[in-house]
Amino acid sequence: MRLRIYKRKVLLLALALAVCALALWGSGGGGGGRRRQQQQQQRGGPGSSGEPARVSESPARRAAVNVSASSPVFSSLSENGTLSYRSLVYRLNFDQPVRNVGRFPAARSAAADVVLVVQVHDRAEHLRLLLESLRKASGVENVLLVLSHDLWAEELNRLAERVDFCPVLQVFFPFSIQLYPHEFPGHDPRDCPRDVGKAAALRLGCLNAEYPDSFGHYREARFSQTKHHWWWKLHFVWERVRALREHAGPVLFLEEDHYLAPDFYHVLKKLWALRERECPDCQVISLGTYSPVRGGFAGRADKVEMKTWKSTEHNMGMAFGRDTYQKLIECTDAFCTYDDYNWDWTLQHLTVSCLPKFWKVLVPEIPRIFHTGDCGMHHKKSCRPSTQSAKIDSLLSTNQQHLFPETMSVSKRYSMAPLSPHVKNGGWGDIRDHELCKSYRRLQ
Repeated sequence: MRLRIYKRKVLLLALALAVCALALWGSGGGGGGRRRQQQQQQRGGPGSSGEPARVSESPARRAAVNVSASSPVFSSLSENGTLSYRSLVYRLNFDQPVRNVGRFPAARSAAADVVLVVQVHDRAEHLRLLLESLRKASGVENVLLVLSHDLWAEELNRLAERVDFCPVLQVFFPFSIQLYPHEFPGHDPRDCPRDVGKAAALRLGCLNAEYPDSFGHYREARFSQTKHHWWWKLHFVWERVRALREHAGPVLFLEEDHYLAPDFYHVLKKLWALRERECPDCQVISLGTYSPVRGGFAGRADKVEMKTWKSTEHNMGMAFGRDTYQKLIECTDAFCTYDDYNWDWTLQHLTVSCLPKFWKVLVPEIPRIFHTGDCGMHHKKSCRPSTQSAKIDSLLSTNQQHLFPETMSVSKRYSMAPLSPHVKNGGWGDIRDHELCKSYRRLQ
């Protein structure tokens, strides 16, 4: 009975979004919709950018919304205006306006040969540094950059608007805490406190009393959101972004606190070709690990290691193709019910419990991706991302003569075997999280 109740709530969320969509469809169609768009353009409002709506050549069903130009709508919302918030996010995800298409003619008729997908939360300084590293990268004009947000913020939108070195698309996780601040998937005041204990929760009668995690704790929305966002983004990019309908790979998955070397695109293309040639059963490519670089790049910048994929090492700058995605999405139930709020540790579990084979990875000896700060969800110390990026720039400058290798070859083939996560972290015991996570394939 409880399972049906929670499934019903997920379906109600879907129906609410559908109502928003129908309302927007009605308001955007016909002559009245065109007149409203013309008035908005005169005011400099949504739709006034004058740029093509998307990379693909499919006809537009509605006038595309310019994300940055729309931002004043959000700033004027009252606290009870979240329905309008959700509607605008729904429309942006539907319209998919891609900026800078006119500056890069190759993107007009075909999808980019490499796609970068960045999961963005609220760390604007980290995102700024990542975008600056992209600006300095050779070949970046050939990529499509997808910024996947779980927070609407003026500063983040301004950073996205300043991207002028490649096509860029912003999408928004439609079930964020910001969009549902006082109800699931945000924090419902009727939810059980994290540490109340199941017996006390049952006496209180809080909503999720029956569903603590493996350690007896109840969900915290701020931790649950990251795993939700990652799985939604995975499916949305591969299945719903129209510009990528024919894209086979690679898609490179990044986070806002990553930083790329100037030759990352060059090396990624080399690794992708090496995979096809020497390790077709390597499901994943990683551009680097968290290990500090010791010594110079000489004799190592063109070397690649082949090993078992490990979530704590190879979750940064992870790239794979549609073939890997299709196997992964078949494990939706296993991903969505595994009691660990970390998406990467959950993937580690899938490699030994659901996927046809454990994952093998190709990773360069010299990383082409770096981490700009040990802070965020798992860390409490203060962030100094600019200090870290300066150290990275110095390292890359000192070794610039070793970047852009002509060829890349496998130097080490490690003994490979399935690798299980050594611990389950919990934080994902609530049946509502399970059902919402599983619903993304149906709702979008």
